[in-house]
Amino acid sequence: MRRALAAATLLALPLGACGGDDDEGTSSSAEKPRLVVSAAASMTEALGACSPEFADATVRLSFAGSDELAAQIRQGVKPDVYAAANTKLPDELNQEGLLGKPVEFATNELVLAVPKDSRIASVEDLTGDDVTIAIGSESVPIGSYTRETLAKLPAAESRAILANVRSNEPDVKGIVGKLTQGAVDAGFVYVTDVNAAGEDLKAIDLPPEVEPQVTYAAGVVKGAEQPQQAQTYLDGLLDGTCAGALRDAGFGSAP
Repeated sequence: MRRALAAATLLALPLGACGGDDDEGTSSSAEKPRLVVSAAASMTEALGACSPEFADATVRLSFAGSDELAAQIRQGVKPDVYAAANTKLPDELNQEGLLGKPVEFATNELVLAVPKDSRIASVEDLTGDDVTIAIGSESVPIGSYTRETLAKLPAAESRAILANVRSNEPDVKGIVGKLTQGAVDAGFVYVTDVNAAGEDLKAIDLPPEVEPQVTYAAGVVKGAEQPQQAQTYLDGLLDGTCAGALRDAGFGSAP
């Protein structure tokens, strides 16, 4: 698994100038502190849309699998905010003294994603001998949610589906990539990722009895360079511009 910080997708998001001319705008932007936010890959579109509007700092976003980002923090990397696609990893970091008290801020829905013209219409269709599937690796939330779901299916059906898995991806965007490239026939992703893919993919709902509870949590990293701005950003995930961006992307409210 990629563990280096360089492996994460980095997006620099400078804020727009507020002054009356270019010099004043540049000076104003330069005076703002930089806030580093490490977030699960499934939040790429939502946080990318709202973070430029964060008034207290210039936000730099680092996206990857929640487990990879947690590993970086354990290795000494100190972003200001850590946001994961589950509650387990933030809770573990908190217990290890590496993260402030986590806050649950959003929910998501696990779905089966297929290309728009696919004949696959249900989870049962994944058992065919000619079907290829991409899922998340066991350590990343999308992978653990998927395995939790498959474990609730009849044993023979679960085994047949797992036998058709051709790729274990380090984050949900890797699964989306395999689907849009035509490398696999189906994959388990979040509904927000299908929304972000536009016309390329369609979502198939899972039977209610096998759906996992997908809850996102975040916290301020201990030793963060900008703890006050980090707390303000964290608050905004619950009630603010970023909370609105998450809802627009298809995320649900915190439980």
